Amino acid sequence: MFIDTAKIFVKSGDGGSGAVSFRREKYMPLGGPDGGDGGDGGNVILVVDPSMTTLLDFSYARKFIAKGGVQGSGSKCYGKAGEDLYVKVPMGTIVRDVETDKIMCDLSHEGQTYLVCKAGNGGKGNVKFCTPTRQAPTFAEPGMPGEERWIKLELKLLADVGLLGFPNVGKSTLLSVVSKATPKIANYHFTTLKPSLGVVSVKGIQSFVMADIPGIIEGAAEGVGLGIDFLRHIERTRMLIHVVDISGIEGRDPVDDFIKINAELKKYDIKLWDRPQIIAANKSDMLFDDEVFVNFKKKLNEMGYDDSKIFKISAATNQGLEELMKEAARMLSTIPVTELVISDDEKFIVEQKRFTYTITVNEEGTFVVEGTFVDRLLSAVNVNEPDSLKYFHKVLKNKGVFDALVEKGVQDGDLVKLQNFEFEFLL
Repeated sequence: MFIDTAKIFVKSGDGGSGAVSFRREKYMPLGGPDGGDGGDGGNVILVVDPSMTTLLDFSYARKFIAKGGVQGSGSKCYGKAGEDLYVKVPMGTIVRDVETDKIMCDLSHEGQTYLVCKAGNGGKGNVKFCTPTRQAPTFAEPGMPGEERWIKLELKLLADVGLLGFPNVGKSTLLSVVSKATPKIANYHFTTLKPSLGVVSVKGIQSFVMADIPGIIEGAAEGVGLGIDFLRHIERTRMLIHVVDISGIEGRDPVDDFIKINAELKKYDIKLWDRPQIIAANKSDMLFDDEVFVNFKKKLNEMGYDDSKIFKISAATNQGLEELMKEAARMLSTIPVTELVISDDEKFIVEQKRFTYTITVNEEGTFVVEGTFVDRLLSAVNVNEPDSLKYFHKVLKNKGVFDALVEKGVQDGDLVKLQNFEFEFLL
Protein backbone atom coordinates (compact mmCIF):
# COMPACT_ATOMS: atom_id res chain seq x y z
CA MET A 1 0.00 0.00 0.00
CA PHE A 2 1.28 3.48 -0.83
CA ILE A 3 0.31 6.18 1.64
CA ASP A 4 1.28 9.71 0.64
CA THR A 5 -0.73 11.78 3.15
CA ALA A 6 -1.18 11.38 6.88
CA LYS A 7 -2.71 13.39 9.71
CA ILE A 8 -1.04 13.07 13.12
CA PHE A 9 -1.18 14.71 16.55
CA VAL A 10 2.06 15.94 18.11
CA LYS A 11 2.61 17.32 21.61
CA SER A 12 5.81 18.36 23.32
CA GLY A 13 6.40 17.68 27.01
CA ASP A 14 5.22 20.02 29.76
CA GLY A 15 7.87 21.57 31.95
CA GLY A 16 8.09 20.25 35.50
CA SER A 17 6.98 22.58 38.28
CA GLY A 18 9.47 24.04 40.71
CA ALA A 19 9.45 22.65 44.24
CA VAL A 20 8.38 24.35 47.46
CA SER A 21 10.74 22.95 50.07
CA PHE A 22 12.58 24.09 53.22
CA ARG A 23 15.77 22.68 54.64
CA ARG A 24 14.99 20.81 57.83
CA GLU A 25 17.88 19.02 59.49
CA LYS A 26 18.74 18.11 63.06
CA TYR A 27 20.90 21.12 63.73
CA MET A 28 19.28 23.40 61.11
CA PRO A 29 15.54 23.50 61.86
CA LEU A 30 15.17 26.82 60.01
CA GLY A 31 17.56 26.30 57.13
CA GLY A 32 15.59 28.29 54.60
CA PRO A 33 14.10 27.42 51.20
CA ASP A 34 15.78 24.74 49.09
CA GLY A 35 13.21 23.84 46.44
CA GLY A 36 14.82 22.99 43.07
CA ASP A 37 13.70 23.88 39.55
CA GLY A 38 11.56 21.58 37.44
CA GLY A 39 13.04 19.98 34.32
CA ASP A 40 12.24 21.14 30.80
CA GLY A 41 9.91 18.96 28.75
CA GLY A 42 10.94 17.09 25.61
CA ASN A 43 10.66 18.60 22.13
CA VAL A 44 8.97 16.86 19.20
CA ILE A 45 11.36 16.84 16.24
CA LEU A 46 10.71 15.56 12.72
CA VAL A 47 13.75 13.97 11.07
CA VAL A 48 14.22 12.75 7.48
CA ASP A 49 14.90 9.03 7.14
CA PRO A 50 15.90 8.16 3.55
CA SER A 51 15.06 4.48 4.12
CA MET A 52 11.35 5.35 4.44
CA THR A 53 9.42 5.48 1.18
CA THR A 54 5.81 5.88 2.36
CA LEU A 55 3.77 7.32 5.22
CA LEU A 56 2.29 3.90 5.94
CA ASP A 57 3.67 3.83 9.52
CA PHE A 58 1.42 6.76 10.40
CA SER A 59 -1.66 4.65 9.66
CA TYR A 60 -0.96 2.75 12.88
CA ALA A 61 0.54 5.46 15.12
CA ARG A 62 -1.20 8.82 14.95
CA LYS A 63 -0.27 10.42 18.29
CA PHE A 64 3.27 11.41 19.23
CA ILE A 65 3.69 12.85 22.71
CA ALA A 66 7.07 13.72 24.24
CA LYS A 67 7.78 13.15 27.90
CA GLY A 68 7.34 16.00 30.37
CA GLY A 69 9.98 17.34 32.72
CA VAL A 70 10.16 16.00 36.28
CA GLN A 71 9.13 18.27 39.15
CA GLY A 72 11.93 19.78 41.23
CA SER A 73 12.57 18.56 44.76
CA GLY A 74 14.21 19.58 48.03
CA SER A 75 17.93 20.10 48.65
CA LYS A 76 17.97 22.24 45.49
CA CYS A 77 17.57 19.16 43.31
CA TYR A 78 16.56 19.92 39.76
CA GLY A 79 13.98 17.76 38.01
CA LYS A 80 15.12 15.61 35.07
CA ALA A 81 14.38 17.02 31.62
CA GLY A 82 12.07 15.06 29.33
CA GLU A 83 13.69 13.32 26.37
CA ASP A 84 13.17 14.78 22.91
CA LEU A 85 10.89 12.70 20.69
CA TYR A 86 12.20 12.15 17.15
CA VAL A 87 9.59 11.26 14.54
CA LYS A 88 11.01 9.81 11.32
CA VAL A 89 9.48 10.88 8.00
CA PRO A 90 10.39 10.08 4.36
CA MET A 91 12.53 12.42 2.30
CA GLY A 92 10.25 14.74 0.33
CA THR A 93 7.69 15.30 3.09
CA ILE A 94 5.86 18.60 3.34
CA VAL A 95 4.44 19.43 6.79
CA ARG A 96 1.25 21.46 7.11
CA ASP A 97 -0.54 22.84 10.14
CA VAL A 98 -4.04 21.34 10.00
CA GLU A 99 -5.79 24.33 11.60
CA THR A 100 -4.45 26.91 9.12
CA ASP A 101 -3.51 24.55 6.23
CA LYS A 102 -0.25 26.48 5.89
CA ILE A 103 3.14 24.91 5.20
CA MET A 104 5.44 24.58 8.20
CA CYS A 105 8.45 23.08 6.42
CA ASP A 106 9.69 21.12 3.42
CA LEU A 107 11.83 18.15 4.48
CA SER A 108 13.72 17.31 1.31
CA HIS A 109 17.28 16.50 2.45
CA GLU A 110 18.73 13.45 4.18
CA GLY A 111 19.07 14.00 7.93
CA GLN A 112 17.13 17.30 7.84
CA THR A 113 15.23 18.06 11.05
CA TYR A 114 12.39 20.36 12.06
CA LEU A 115 11.26 21.32 15.56
CA VAL A 116 7.50 20.91 15.17
CA CYS A 117 6.54 21.36 18.86
CA LYS A 118 8.75 23.21 21.35
CA ALA A 119 8.83 21.88 24.89
CA GLY A 120 7.62 23.75 27.95
CA ASN A 121 10.27 25.19 30.25
CA GLY A 122 10.61 23.94 33.79
CA GLY A 123 9.42 26.19 36.62
CA LYS A 124 11.68 27.78 39.23
CA GLY A 125 11.78 26.37 42.74
CA ASN A 126 11.04 28.52 45.79
CA VAL A 127 14.76 29.02 46.46
CA LYS A 128 14.82 31.33 43.39
CA PHE A 129 12.21 33.62 44.97
CA CYS A 130 14.12 34.23 48.17
CA THR A 131 14.90 37.96 48.75
CA PRO A 132 16.16 40.00 51.74
CA THR A 133 12.55 40.89 52.54
CA ARG A 134 11.05 37.52 51.60
CA GLN A 135 13.23 34.89 53.16
CA ALA A 136 10.75 32.02 53.25
CA PRO A 137 8.71 31.99 50.01
CA THR A 138 5.95 29.41 50.14
CA PHE A 139 5.40 29.30 46.40
CA ALA A 140 7.22 28.15 43.27
CA GLU A 141 6.83 28.66 39.54
CA PRO A 142 4.78 26.12 37.59
CA GLY A 143 6.25 24.49 34.52
CA MET A 144 5.19 25.88 31.16
CA PRO A 145 2.88 23.71 29.06
CA GLY A 146 4.27 22.19 25.88
CA GLU A 147 2.91 22.94 22.43
CA GLU A 148 0.44 20.67 20.71
CA ARG A 149 -1.09 20.61 17.26
CA TRP A 150 -2.45 18.40 14.50
CA ILE A 151 -0.21 18.32 11.46
CA LYS A 152 -0.64 16.90 7.96
CA LEU A 153 2.22 15.13 6.24
CA GLU A 154 2.29 15.17 2.43
CA LEU A 155 4.85 13.00 0.63
CA LYS A 156 6.02 14.24 -2.74
CA LEU A 157 8.53 12.05 -4.54
CA LEU A 158 11.98 13.45 -5.18
CA ALA A 159 12.82 12.67 -8.80
CA ASP A 160 14.61 14.49 -11.62
CA VAL A 161 12.32 13.19 -14.35
CA GLY A 162 8.65 12.24 -14.17
CA LEU A 163 7.02 9.79 -16.61
CA LEU A 164 3.68 11.20 -17.64
CA GLY A 165 0.80 9.74 -19.63
CA PHE A 166 -2.51 7.92 -19.68
CA PRO A 167 -2.82 4.47 -18.08
CA ASN A 168 -1.35 1.51 -19.95
CA VAL A 169 0.86 3.49 -22.34
CA GLY A 170 4.01 1.67 -21.16
CA LYS A 171 5.50 3.98 -18.51
CA SER A 172 6.22 1.16 -16.03
CA THR A 173 7.84 -0.97 -18.74
CA LEU A 174 9.99 1.97 -19.79
CA LEU A 175 11.16 2.58 -16.19
CA SER A 176 11.93 -1.10 -15.65
CA VAL A 177 14.03 -1.29 -18.82
CA VAL A 178 16.15 1.85 -18.31
CA SER A 179 16.66 1.35 -14.55
CA LYS A 180 16.76 -1.36 -11.92
CA ALA A 181 13.29 -0.49 -10.70
CA THR A 182 10.78 -3.34 -10.57
CA PRO A 183 7.31 -1.80 -10.86
CA LYS A 184 4.28 -4.05 -11.16
CA ILE A 185 3.48 -4.48 -14.84
CA ALA A 186 0.44 -6.01 -16.51
CA ASN A 187 -1.73 -5.34 -19.52
CA TYR A 188 -4.63 -3.62 -17.80
CA HIS A 189 -5.45 -0.09 -16.74
CA PHE A 190 -4.12 1.32 -13.48
CA THR A 191 -1.60 -1.44 -12.89
CA THR A 192 0.48 1.25 -11.20
CA LEU A 193 -1.27 2.49 -8.08
CA LYS A 194 1.78 4.05 -6.50
CA PRO A 195 4.70 6.05 -7.92
CA SER A 196 7.90 4.07 -8.48
CA LEU A 197 11.44 5.42 -8.51
CA GLY A 198 14.39 4.18 -10.56
CA VAL A 199 17.95 5.37 -11.15
CA VAL A 200 18.77 5.68 -14.85
CA SER A 201 22.42 4.92 -15.53
CA VAL A 202 23.53 4.95 -19.18
CA LYS A 203 27.16 4.91 -20.25
CA GLY A 204 28.42 8.39 -21.08
CA ILE A 205 25.72 10.35 -19.23
CA GLN A 206 25.17 11.56 -15.67
CA SER A 207 22.79 9.21 -13.86
CA PHE A 208 19.44 10.62 -12.72
CA VAL A 209 16.30 9.57 -10.84
CA MET A 210 13.12 8.90 -12.79
CA ALA A 211 9.63 8.38 -11.38
CA ASP A 212 6.80 6.40 -12.91
CA ILE A 213 3.77 8.50 -12.03
CA PRO A 214 0.52 6.46 -12.11
CA GLY A 215 -1.63 7.13 -15.15
CA ILE A 216 -3.53 10.40 -15.16
CA ILE A 217 -7.02 10.52 -16.60
CA GLU A 218 -9.20 13.33 -17.85
CA GLY A 219 -10.56 15.35 -14.92
CA ALA A 220 -7.58 14.55 -12.68
CA ALA A 221 -7.07 18.21 -11.74
CA GLU A 222 -10.61 18.21 -10.29
CA GLY A 223 -9.91 15.04 -8.33
CA VAL A 224 -11.33 12.44 -10.72
CA GLY A 225 -9.86 9.05 -9.90
CA LEU A 226 -6.66 9.55 -7.94
CA GLY A 227 -5.62 12.47 -10.09
CA ILE A 228 -4.68 15.11 -7.53
CA ASP A 229 -2.77 12.56 -5.44
CA PHE A 230 -0.77 11.60 -8.53
CA LEU A 231 -0.26 15.14 -9.82
CA ARG A 232 1.22 16.09 -6.45
CA HIS A 233 4.29 13.97 -7.17
CA ILE A 234 5.09 15.71 -10.45
CA GLU A 235 5.61 19.04 -8.65
CA ARG A 236 9.16 18.20 -7.61
CA THR A 237 10.38 16.87 -10.97
CA ARG A 238 12.60 19.12 -13.06
CA MET A 239 11.34 17.81 -16.41
CA LEU A 240 8.78 15.36 -17.83
CA ILE A 241 8.85 12.54 -20.35
CA HIS A 242 5.37 12.42 -21.83
CA VAL A 243 4.65 8.85 -22.97
CA VAL A 244 1.92 8.20 -25.53
CA ASP A 245 0.76 4.96 -27.18
CA ILE A 246 1.56 5.57 -30.84
CA SER A 247 0.22 2.16 -31.91
CA GLY A 248 -3.39 3.09 -31.23
CA ILE A 249 -4.00 -0.57 -30.38
CA GLU A 250 -6.60 0.40 -27.78
CA GLY A 251 -8.38 2.77 -30.14
CA ARG A 252 -6.93 5.92 -28.59
CA ASP A 253 -5.64 8.93 -30.52
CA PRO A 254 -2.09 9.79 -29.27
CA VAL A 255 -2.44 13.46 -30.21
CA ASP A 256 -5.75 13.74 -28.36
CA ASP A 257 -4.23 11.99 -25.31
CA PHE A 258 -1.26 14.37 -25.38
CA ILE A 259 -3.53 17.43 -25.44
CA LYS A 260 -5.77 16.15 -22.65
CA ILE A 261 -2.89 15.33 -20.26
CA ASN A 262 -1.33 18.75 -20.77
CA ALA A 263 -4.71 20.36 -20.14
CA GLU A 264 -4.87 18.58 -16.78
CA LEU A 265 -1.39 19.85 -15.91
CA LYS A 266 -2.39 23.40 -16.76
CA LYS A 267 -5.54 23.20 -14.63
CA TYR A 268 -3.62 21.83 -11.66
CA ASP A 269 -0.63 24.19 -11.78
CA ILE A 270 0.53 26.44 -14.63
CA LYS A 271 4.15 25.79 -13.56
CA LEU A 272 3.72 22.08 -14.29
CA TRP A 273 2.29 22.77 -17.71
CA ASP A 274 5.30 24.99 -18.47
CA ARG A 275 7.85 22.37 -17.33
CA PRO A 276 10.22 21.05 -20.07
CA GLN A 277 8.85 17.94 -21.79
CA ILE A 278 10.17 15.20 -24.04
CA ILE A 279 7.55 13.27 -26.01
CA ALA A 280 8.08 9.51 -26.22
CA ALA A 281 5.92 7.77 -28.84
CA ASN A 282 5.91 4.28 -27.33
CA LYS A 283 4.85 0.85 -28.69
CA SER A 284 6.30 1.65 -32.09
CA ASP A 285 7.09 -2.07 -32.53
CA MET A 286 3.33 -2.57 -32.91
CA LEU A 287 3.04 0.20 -35.50
CA PHE A 288 2.39 -1.25 -38.96
CA ASP A 289 2.24 2.07 -40.78
CA ASP A 290 5.09 4.50 -40.09
CA GLU A 291 2.94 7.28 -41.56
CA VAL A 292 1.10 7.38 -38.20
CA PHE A 293 4.25 8.57 -36.43
CA VAL A 294 5.02 11.06 -39.22
CA ASN A 295 1.54 12.58 -38.88
CA PHE A 296 1.90 12.60 -35.08
CA LYS A 297 5.12 14.62 -35.34
CA LYS A 298 3.55 16.95 -37.90
CA LYS A 299 0.57 17.75 -35.66
CA LEU A 300 2.85 18.39 -32.66
CA ASN A 301 5.05 20.62 -34.85
CA GLU A 302 1.97 22.67 -35.67
CA MET A 303 1.35 22.99 -31.93
CA GLY A 304 4.86 24.41 -31.48
CA TYR A 305 6.77 21.33 -30.32
CA ASP A 306 10.32 20.81 -31.57
CA ASP A 307 11.17 17.68 -33.62
CA SER A 308 14.26 17.08 -31.49
CA LYS A 309 12.03 16.54 -28.44
CA ILE A 310 9.87 13.84 -30.09
CA PHE A 311 11.23 10.27 -29.94
CA LYS A 312 9.95 7.09 -31.54
CA ILE A 313 10.55 4.31 -29.01
CA SER A 314 9.59 0.81 -27.95
CA ALA A 315 10.09 -0.04 -24.29
CA ALA A 316 9.44 -3.71 -25.14
CA THR A 317 12.27 -3.96 -27.72
CA ASN A 318 14.59 -1.18 -26.40
CA GLN A 319 14.23 0.77 -29.64
CA GLY A 320 15.25 4.43 -29.24
CA LEU A 321 15.65 4.25 -25.44
CA GLU A 322 19.34 5.16 -25.31
CA GLU A 323 18.79 8.29 -27.41
CA LEU A 324 15.79 9.24 -25.24
CA MET A 325 17.74 8.90 -21.98
CA LYS A 326 20.73 10.82 -23.34
CA GLU A 327 18.48 13.71 -24.36
CA ALA A 328 16.86 13.68 -20.90
CA ALA A 329 20.31 13.80 -19.26
CA ARG A 330 21.40 16.62 -21.57
CA MET A 331 18.31 18.69 -20.72
CA LEU A 332 18.74 18.03 -16.99
CA SER A 333 22.26 19.42 -17.16
CA THR A 334 20.76 22.77 -18.22
CA ILE A 335 17.95 22.83 -15.62
CA PRO A 336 19.05 23.95 -12.15
CA VAL A 337 17.93 22.07 -9.06
CA THR A 338 15.59 24.37 -7.17
CA GLU A 339 14.03 24.10 -3.73
CA LEU A 340 10.27 24.06 -3.34
CA VAL A 341 9.20 27.70 -3.21
CA ILE A 342 6.85 28.48 -0.34
CA SER A 343 5.13 31.84 -0.66
CA ASP A 344 4.56 34.07 2.37
CA ASP A 345 0.82 33.38 2.13
CA GLU A 346 1.45 29.61 2.35
CA LYS A 347 4.07 29.78 5.10
CA PHE A 348 3.07 28.90 8.66
CA ILE A 349 4.20 31.40 11.28
CA VAL A 350 4.69 29.99 14.78
CA GLU A 351 2.92 32.21 17.26
CA GLN A 352 4.77 32.66 20.53
CA LYS A 353 1.73 32.13 22.75
CA ARG A 354 3.25 30.18 25.60
CA PHE A 355 1.03 31.83 28.24
CA THR A 356 -2.51 31.10 27.08
CA TYR A 357 -5.82 31.96 28.66
CA THR A 358 -9.37 32.90 27.79
CA ILE A 359 -11.71 35.36 29.49
CA THR A 360 -15.47 34.92 29.47
CA VAL A 361 -18.36 36.46 31.42
CA ASN A 362 -20.86 34.02 32.93
CA GLU A 363 -24.57 34.55 33.60
CA GLU A 364 -23.88 36.06 37.03
CA GLY A 365 -21.58 38.70 35.51
CA THR A 366 -18.44 37.09 36.89
CA PHE A 367 -15.30 37.30 34.73
CA VAL A 368 -13.95 33.77 34.34
CA VAL A 369 -10.27 33.36 33.46
CA GLU A 370 -9.33 29.91 32.13
CA GLY A 371 -6.20 28.48 30.59
CA THR A 372 -3.59 25.79 31.04
CA PHE A 373 -0.95 28.06 32.52
CA VAL A 374 -3.45 29.75 34.84
CA ASP A 375 -4.41 26.32 36.15
CA ARG A 376 -0.79 25.38 36.70
CA LEU A 377 -0.09 28.67 38.40
CA LEU A 378 -2.92 28.11 40.86
CA SER A 379 -1.66 24.64 41.65
CA ALA A 380 1.77 26.04 42.54
CA VAL A 381 0.76 28.87 44.91
CA ASN A 382 -1.06 29.12 48.17
CA VAL A 383 -3.63 31.91 47.79
CA ASN A 384 -4.17 31.92 51.57
CA GLU A 385 -0.56 32.98 52.21
CA PRO A 386 0.19 36.72 51.69
CA ASP A 387 3.55 36.42 49.91
CA SER A 388 2.26 33.64 47.69
CA LEU A 389 -0.89 35.59 46.81
CA LYS A 390 1.22 38.67 46.06
CA TYR A 391 3.35 36.65 43.63
CA PHE A 392 0.20 35.22 42.02
CA HIS A 393 -1.18 38.71 41.35
CA LYS A 394 2.20 39.88 40.06
CA VAL A 395 2.28 37.08 37.48
CA LEU A 396 -1.26 37.86 36.30
CA LYS A 397 -0.32 41.51 35.91
CA ASN A 398 2.97 40.85 34.12
CA LYS A 399 1.31 38.42 31.69
CA GLY A 400 -1.32 40.98 30.73
CA VAL A 401 -4.32 39.24 32.31
CA PHE A 402 -5.39 42.33 34.19
CA ASP A 403 -5.11 44.49 31.05
CA ALA A 404 -7.17 41.93 29.15
CA LEU A 405 -9.84 42.06 31.87
CA VAL A 406 -10.03 45.86 31.50
CA GLU A 407 -10.44 45.45 27.73
CA LYS A 408 -13.29 43.02 28.42
CA GLY A 409 -15.05 45.73 30.43
CA VAL A 410 -14.33 44.75 34.03
CA GLN A 411 -15.25 47.40 36.61
CA ASP A 412 -14.23 48.08 40.22
CA GLY A 413 -15.81 45.51 42.48
CA ASP A 414 -16.52 42.95 39.73
CA LEU A 415 -15.79 39.35 40.61
CA VAL A 416 -12.98 37.53 38.84
CA LYS A 417 -12.87 33.74 39.04
CA LEU A 418 -9.99 31.36 38.39
CA GLN A 419 -11.04 27.76 39.02
CA ASN A 420 -12.49 27.88 42.58
CA PHE A 421 -10.65 31.06 43.57
CA GLU A 422 -12.54 34.36 43.36
CA PHE A 423 -11.47 37.93 44.09
CA GLU A 424 -12.82 41.46 43.61
CA PHE A 425 -11.14 43.41 40.87
CA LEU A 426 -9.80 46.87 41.78
CA LEU A 427 -8.58 49.28 39.13
